[in-house]
Amino acid sequence: MSERQAKSLFDRSILVPATIDSFRKLDPRVQIRNPVMFVVQIGALITTVAWLIQVFGGKPLGGGNEPSWFTFSVAAWLWLTLVFANLAEALAEGRGRAQAAALRAMRTETTAHLKDGSEKPASELERGDIVVVEAGELVPGDGTVIEGIASVDESAITGESAPVIREAGGDRSAVTGGTRVLSDRIVVEITQEPGKSFLDRMIALVEGAARRKTPNEIALGSCSPL
Repeated sequence: MSERQAKSLFDRSILVPATIDSFRKLDPRVQIRNPVMFVVQIGALITTVAWLIQVFGGKPLGGGNEPSWFTFSVAAWLWLTLVFANLAEALAEGRGRAQAAALRAMRTETTAHLKDGSEKPASELERGDIVVVEAGELVPGDGTVIEGIASVDESAITGESAPVIREAGGDRSAVTGGTRVLSDRIVVEITQEPGKSFLDRMIALVEGAARRKTPNEIALGSCSPL
């Protein structure tokens, strides 16, 4: 499998759908799930109506004397705040989907070389399979080193750039699917069940992750019937 670079938030494949989603999220039925921004949306709507009243010859709401351009600028800032907040959320969701897709591709594209000389996709490995991993190859699944010693790059999983040593026996024998062997050769016994690897759990976490709410959102949300 070729090396994959983390996608930038401003990658076209993420930015364009996120921009479209940021406007779709203006639907009040969607916005009400975020009480803070829903209040901002109500304020933007009221201010927009107030500006339109002034444009068509009416007086400012509340009996003030502010000019129409001032009301328009307030409405514009409120709408921009709302759109950019939605955009930030949509960008985070888009990058999460891209990361999940990259992890899923890592799982499905890796080919396992079994000790008996046969091959099979990493997604089809079962507990007890014995695989051989040479330098430069990806570890096809979670398992335990039963033979050999090697330097392993776990940055794709842990984010730690420094390689680690994995060897048979002791407490440094566990390896994770998706990591890369940098040197030597190891024989690994697969310990995972199909669909229950560390990569599978990571994919599930990324796809199911939701933005954590602020204390104010939690407090306002508790007052909402939804």
